[in-house]
Amino acid sequence: SGKTTFLKTHFSEYQYVNLENLDTRKFATDDPNGFLAQYDKFVIFDEVQRVPHLFSYLQTKVDEDKIMGQYILSGSQNFHLMQNITQSLAGRVALFKLLPFDVSEMQDANWLNDDYAINLQKGFYPAIYDRNIPSKVFYSNYVQTYVERDLSELIHVKDLKQFRNFISLCAARAGQLLNLNSLANECGISQPTAKSWISVLESSYIVYQLQPYFSNFNKRVTKSSKLFFYDTGLLCYLLKINDAESVKLSSLKGSLFENYVINEYIKKNYHNNLLLDLWFWRDAVGHEVDLIWQNSEMLNLIEIKASETIMTDMFKGLTYFEKLKPELIQSKTLVHTGLFNQQRTLGKVMSWKEIVF
Repeated sequence: SGKTTFLKTHFSEYQYVNLENLDTRKFATDDPNGFLAQYDKFVIFDEVQRVPHLFSYLQTKVDEDKIMGQYILSGSQNFHLMQNITQSLAGRVALFKLLPFDVSEMQDANWLNDDYAINLQKGFYPAIYDRNIPSKVFYSNYVQTYVERDLSELIHVKDLKQFRNFISLCAARAGQLLNLNSLANECGISQPTAKSWISVLESSYIVYQLQPYFSNFNKRVTKSSKLFFYDTGLLCYLLKINDAESVKLSSLKGSLFENYVINEYIKKNYHNNLLLDLWFWRDAVGHEVDLIWQNSEMLNLIEIKASETIMTDMFKGLTYFEKLKPELIQSKTLVHTGLFNQQRTLGKVMSWKEIVF
């Protein structure tokens, strides 16, 4: 998602050390004290998970030196990186997540198309735009190198075809309630294996789970999470949707657009360090709110519709929920595929291009 470029650009006063380099990695592995004596402060260690035992030496050094911002640690294998940080550097670090571009970043770079489906299918990884790489080529390489090689090695996958199939099955369930038993059965693996594989995909920022909102409602509410992909370009690649027109004709259009919009809220929440809680809500008879975010004690309701034509009944989920908790509702918003905003009696109509909290 552009970590190296970001670090080199915004922390140009820091030395940059890439531990993918075999000679550098050997130095750090064979002589960690000498390595840290040479790179003693204001250094970026990229792909630092490649030298896991270095974290213990870093712990000693930062405790002795007491220099704020002494090191910046970056890595693409988040699972290994976080595992080592929590073991050796807990309480000594600030953690930052860098997700693919959000809409405002795309607009700033003049890369955002007015057709939502073009952006959705193409995806939001920087290399696609910066290097003008066709999205199909980019995601083919991404899946083969990062998803299939790195992740399958991480969890010791014996049958790569089965792991590939599992990821594709996850893609077909994007925007749906996560049923691990069903997913495991269809893939031919055990439920604990499915749970483990989902966990690694989450740790690696391939997928995430949106949790349901709970409260003391009279009706029974859904307690299962929903599964989403961090990048819709990867999602479309896995679903073999290769152009914008195919997005619009797909039976999964609604789920794809929902994933796209919720991603935008997730990214803005992370990128702006808002630390807001995000949920969805659904009851046993099918009433649903696609996204809920909380501001202090007040709730903000989001309905997501893959349509440019706004009909009154599109607000019915928001209206139903508002009747359950009228004293808690701060705003109701319908996000759609068009380019216009409106203020209606039932709530605000917002374009996908102008999503704000």
